[in-house]
Amino acid sequence: MYLIGLDIGTTSICGVVINAHNGEITKSLMKDNYAALETTNSWEFIQDPTIILKQIQELILELSDDGLSIKGIGLSGQMHGILYVDKHGNHVSPLYTWQDKRGSLPFSESASYAEHLTVLTSYNVSTGFGMVTHYYNMLNGLVPDKDVTLCTIADYIAMKLCGSKSPVIDPTNAASLGVFDLKSLQFDQEALKSAKIDQQMLPDIMPTGTVIGQSNKGVTVVCAVGDNQASFLGAVQYIQSSVLINIGTGSQISVFTDRFLQVEGLETRPFPGGGYILVGASLSGGKSYALLENFFREVCGIFAGSEGNLYEQMNLLAQSDLREENKLKVNTQFFGTRKDPSKQGTIEQISANNFMPKYLVVGVLEGILEELLVYYREFPDHIKRELKTVVGSGNGVRKNQALCQMLEKAFNLSIQIPFYQEEASYGAAICAGVGSGLYENFTAAPGMPSGKLV
Repeated sequence: MYLIGLDIGTTSICGVVINAHNGEITKSLMKDNYAALETTNSWEFIQDPTIILKQIQELILELSDDGLSIKGIGLSGQMHGILYVDKHGNHVSPLYTWQDKRGSLPFSESASYAEHLTVLTSYNVSTGFGMVTHYYNMLNGLVPDKDVTLCTIADYIAMKLCGSKSPVIDPTNAASLGVFDLKSLQFDQEALKSAKIDQQMLPDIMPTGTVIGQSNKGVTVVCAVGDNQASFLGAVQYIQSSVLINIGTGSQISVFTDRFLQVEGLETRPFPGGGYILVGASLSGGKSYALLENFFREVCGIFAGSEGNLYEQMNLLAQSDLREENKLKVNTQFFGTRKDPSKQGTIEQISANNFMPKYLVVGVLEGILEELLVYYREFPDHIKRELKTVVGSGNGVRKNQALCQMLEKAFNLSIQIPFYQEEASYGAAICAGVGSGLYENFTAAPGMPSGKLV
């Protein structure tokens, strides 16, 4: 028997087929997500759900065209973002992605929309969070006519795959929208009332792995799971003793806790099957490295007429033996932070001895890691004492040996790279296995310490 796992990323869409008995990926496909829509608003980041649905449908056909016995389909996707769906199950808005910055626009002279909603609800919400986006839309007449429900893109796609008209949401995605009570795992009704947000517009919450219907081929479809949690499931074998670091477009550091904790500066997110993960999420990461690569490429184009990809050369420079006292100090918050989107990056300690490309490459990579280390230092001591491994995922880690070495040194932990690079898709497939009854729980899939079929 086989399972399909799908991950709807901001820039790419990935799908895998895994053998439910041994956990092996038998087929993997990745496509560019070309659903981005042009807009005249510099703060707006939107995508076309119709294009995403079409890409997913094509991906499922390609993944299942070998006559395999597919038992279940699981989905993961970019968190925080929302779209609106009418009573017929059709989208009536674009997807407002997690990168959308309307929440940073001024609500008043002293506060942005995100800041104002934080005060109203007593929940710390940031621009890009679905509830912030909805609040802005609500106050600016951008919410479609009545009888609509908001949901994440993965919730919408799961609904469409099984022909339903009403989306549902699991706690991992629901929490990503904001104004969500992490203890009861429900949206906070009183807080929503204080902001005059109609709870009837929110989808019903179902446990992760809940079966929500069947595809047109009769395959079980389970409700979608957040990409952060899916990546944790798909990448981490020993959840109690590992810290997951993902460096993709942005970067995240995540660690499991079996009980509810709130730590200043960190997000607490529900984990499938129980427990939570503490998460530090940076807007930096691969985007910062790409910014530097684009700078080098532009310099080469201007002065040498060559504009080829320079990542390989940069990665080689990153392995240079540099004198510690000559290193550049780079703050990589070029894209701001969730709390302060206006924040800018800096390059310090420039001298005649270090004004060179290799020092700049190393400085940016160390700056990316420093943002994650700030979060790591906030993890409770009893959790850090149990950590033995840093699990590095995302192309930013996989394709850069120098960064792997920097990770080991910075965190003083041995590094492990997951065998399969499609971590979020793999985690979504695990959810499909649980929902379809093949796995007893989320840590009983093949590859986990207690992995076995039911």
